[in-house]
Amino acid sequence: MPKPVVLSGERVVLSVPTEADIDRIAELCADPAIARWTTVPAPYRRQHAVGFVTGVVPDGWASGRVLTWAIRTGGVLVGMVSIGDIHQHRGEIGFWLAPEARGLGVMSEAVRVVIDYGFAPEGLRLRRMVWRAMAGNAASAAVARRAGFHWDGVMPGGAEQRGERFDEWRATLLPDDPREPAGDWPDVTYVQAAL
Repeated sequence: MPKPVVLSGERVVLSVPTEADIDRIAELCADPAIARWTTVPAPYRRQHAVGFVTGVVPDGWASGRVLTWAIRTGGVLVGMVSIGDIHQHRGEIGFWLAPEARGLGVMSEAVRVVIDYGFAPEGLRLRRMVWRAMAGNAASAAVARRAGFHWDGVMPGGAEQRGERFDEWRATLLPDDPREPAGDWPDVTYVQAAL
């Protein structure tokens, strides 16, 4: 099983979230956009952050199935990024970001760092990484597209959020794919949907 590792980029440091991050996580996950596009509980309460930091994160690392990092810029937690559903040399990238950090390239940098670790021989040695989002999440699609993910299509009813089914966008990245924007994404993924 992989041991928790700190990853760094030019502006971001990725490290395992700790109990000191609980209040910040609770604050950020109350954001309507995070509630709209992710599967975090809504309304999000402090006890959810406690369970995430003390249960979900360490259990994921211990099992080797879900590796989660807090994204920090200037020492401040501004988001989360993870590689989940790890099995058979495959993983799924997921992420969310604080409102004040959006549009600055922070998530794109964090995702690049995590992808490099996921595919690296000294990292996870993955052979395939997938990205999934609820249809309409153009901000997430922009990050995946910039990272080089190739569009796979729409899975009707493929996403589940709080007991409801939604259409899902999917894309794939392989180790030898160029880490530059893929040009095979449909126009609809470029339009930012209203909250």
